[in-house]
Amino acid sequence: MERLAVIDFETSGLSPASGCRATEIAIVLLEDGAIVDRYQSLMNAGVVVPPFIEQLTGISNAMLRAAPPARHVMAEAAAFVGATPLVAHNASFDQKFWDAELARLGLARRQEFACSMRLARRLLPDVPNHKLGTLARQLALPATGRAHRALADAEMAAWLVAHLERMLRERHGIARVDHALLCRLGNVAKARMPDFLNRLAT
Repeated sequence: MERLAVIDFETSGLSPASGCRATEIAIVLLEDGAIVDRYQSLMNAGVVVPPFIEQLTGISNAMLRAAPPARHVMAEAAAFVGATPLVAHNASFDQKFWDAELARLGLARRQEFACSMRLARRLLPDVPNHKLGTLARQLALPATGRAHRALADAEMAAWLVAHLERMLRERHGIARVDHALLCRLGNVAKARMPDFLNRLAT
């Protein structure tokens, strides 16, 4: 499969629309089922992290004060990704912050996000829930480190995508799995998935 850039942000809150900013970013490059490169950095956007988020992520305000400026980190991250297709788990969240942080540099996203959560909901409907940690346990994915840190979560999402790619090829007989297909599958109604997959395999 083509190279994919799997992204995860840690942030100071839920939405850039309410003034929240990214505090950490990780990007994992996935190609042919293997992680081939990584980028990770804390980022100082001049915001204060609420105590409950510090407890969740382990990212403290002191750590952010010592981190490189957010503009510098996002410029590096954008260059690292280039035109590589994007993936994130619960992509609507990461896409908002990717777009907002790029906009501060006068840049705009060039490619679509595929969502590994939406894909898992359609291909793995019987798991208890589709949180990244639950899926990792259910599928016995490789351990990647502390949850709610960007690199650990990006790597876990990458291993999930690799697993789902194999499932599409081996279980459903789909010879060509690419980013465009992942995006399409995420938008298919659950009730239509069996028929959709059968048509792709013919």
